[in-house]
Amino acid sequence: MTTLTKSVIVCVLLCGCAGSLQAKSQDFEQEQAPFASAPEAEKFNQTESVIYYQNRYVLKNAYDKLVDNQGNGYEKLYGVRNFRAVLNGVVYRGGANNAYNKYGKRANQNPLPAMGLTNLCQEGFGTAIYLYPTNYSTAAKTTNCKSVVDGSAQKLSYAQISPLSSDTEARKILNIIYKKLTTDTDHSPIYMHCWNGWHASGLISAYTLRQFCDFTGEQAVSYWNRNTDGVNQGSSYDRIRAKIRAFTPDSSMKIDPALKAQICPSNKNFTE
Repeated sequence: MTTLTKSVIVCVLLCGCAGSLQAKSQDFEQEQAPFASAPEAEKFNQTESVIYYQNRYVLKNAYDKLVDNQGNGYEKLYGVRNFRAVLNGVVYRGGANNAYNKYGKRANQNPLPAMGLTNLCQEGFGTAIYLYPTNYSTAAKTTNCKSVVDGSAQKLSYAQISPLSSDTEARKILNIIYKKLTTDTDHSPIYMHCWNGWHASGLISAYTLRQFCDFTGEQAVSYWNRNTDGVNQGSSYDRIRAKIRAFTPDSSMKIDPALKAQICPSNKNFTE
């Protein structure tokens, strides 16, 4: 066999192997393509969403905190304080971690830090409501991220509504909650916050429990008192208690009894 003939044979063999390897590589890529291009997971329905968040944020009762007064306890929600469930799985309350923030402190009288907004967004929250107007103009009104819930693109809307200023403002928030509880399309949770997670957030949470969970005035006042962590003495706080007692539920905002049983404070939807 001549040298030329050997060279031709080697070339054919090499080309054949290369072609075979290339074909196999293409086949492998084609086999993987359906996984790479799979559509994002569908959003939860309401019941699934409630169960997901009740299991994700394990809380004993309506007074238990996932995040403490200094902003510690659940790193994926860093940026909030005194994080508690109101309508467990749907509505949460608390403060903003500014004064204790280990990544950069600022005055307590401020909206959520950017990290807090991002973390809420990534946790799947669709709405955050700042309950005081102070420095709201400095905060982002929309935060975009990727949700850890289903990997989809997520948007957090950040509103400012002041329930302490008027009943009209308070009912704006209750209407947002009502729409969240009755919609077929958006079941992302809501975070309502003031500075510390005690007073304004306690007021609108007490209203929420009176509106959707049939709390009496005295039950709601007791709830408000207990969630102030002892900071509740003085005439200004007496006025808040009077507001809670005077609140009248809106008969046009009723929710399904089964949903009420699933989210309202009880041993069934907490761990004790």
